[in-house]
Amino acid sequence: MSRPDYTNDDRFDGLFLQIAHQTQGIEPLLDTLFSFLRRKSDFFSPPGGGDIEKGSEAAIAKVNEVVKKHADIYLAGKRKEEEERLKKLRLKQKREAEAEAKKKQAAAAAAAAEKSKAENDGVIEMGEDGFDISSDEPSTKPAAAKVAAAAMPEPKSDTAPAAPKIEQNENDSKDDDKQEEEEEEDNSPPPIGNGGTIDGKYVWTQTLQELTINVPLPENTRGRDLNVIISKKHLKIGFAKTKQEFIVNDDLTKPIIVDDSLWTIEDGNRLVLTLQKSNQMEWWDAPCQTDEPKINIQKVQPENSNLSDLDGETRQTVEKMMFDQRQKALGLPTADEQKKLDILEKFKASHPEMDFSNAKIN
Repeated sequence: MSRPDYTNDDRFDGLFLQIAHQTQGIEPLLDTLFSFLRRKSDFFSPPGGGDIEKGSEAAIAKVNEVVKKHADIYLAGKRKEEEERLKKLRLKQKREAEAEAKKKQAAAAAAAAEKSKAENDGVIEMGEDGFDISSDEPSTKPAAAKVAAAAMPEPKSDTAPAAPKIEQNENDSKDDDKQEEEEEEDNSPPPIGNGGTIDGKYVWTQTLQELTINVPLPENTRGRDLNVIISKKHLKIGFAKTKQEFIVNDDLTKPIIVDDSLWTIEDGNRLVLTLQKSNQMEWWDAPCQTDEPKINIQKVQPENSNLSDLDGETRQTVEKMMFDQRQKALGLPTADEQKKLDILEKFKASHPEMDFSNAKIN
């Protein structure tokens, strides 16, 4: 029987997820693991009862070896993902170039046909008697008009049926113009972290693989204080003491992989949910079906969207959004409102002679 590949063994994911929920952090999780090794195994003991210092050094060397092995696996996976992304990008660019070449070829063919038609329009057609029968001179028009009148049926007096066609064409033209105007007016920037803010609920970001939801909580909230239920197509978030009341109770926009999704509390005031998408090749316009506003997925920019992976400026923006959400929930001023109040207080302190008791501050 061959030895299992433990570097990619997912049989114990459920157990480790439960431990992660309880420990609520990477360092406590690792402390739990090494505590077990220290108390229940001879991992730190020297072989054959030798020097205890050497035993500890051997244990540290083994940990570094295993960590490096998994770091190499992680980097190899990321390089492979990048290669796949570049491969798809090159294929897309190739197809776009081919389509552009075909478009130019068709335009050139149309121009050549138009030129040929223009040249043919200048050719004079001669009849049997030697006179020009293609001319539009008045002398030839009466005869042509008689022939046309004889060949065509008697026109009906009611010409109304033609009107709807014209009206429809006008309506189509207006609709096309309206759509073009809307597309031109959509100059909004790409969504921060490929997500957004759902007022009164949470701030969310996403990658192609997963969705991250940050829910503001009262200070010093613990895991046992919450009632979080994650299912394939539905999400519930509430407090344990009010089991029938939920911050979120809605169907998800798209299905997720429940076994690979988890939640944890960070800093004692923020619930972080990581939802693994079932289809990891599509973007979501919102976490839940009734969420508003929804983002424009055409403006999504592929990038890391975990809070710890964001660049400094984007992370500050997301943290500010989360702070404002928490302040609103507590009935307190947002960051911008607090800044205005601070400026006002400084102004009042600098001008004690002025009376602000009846002032209305917007």
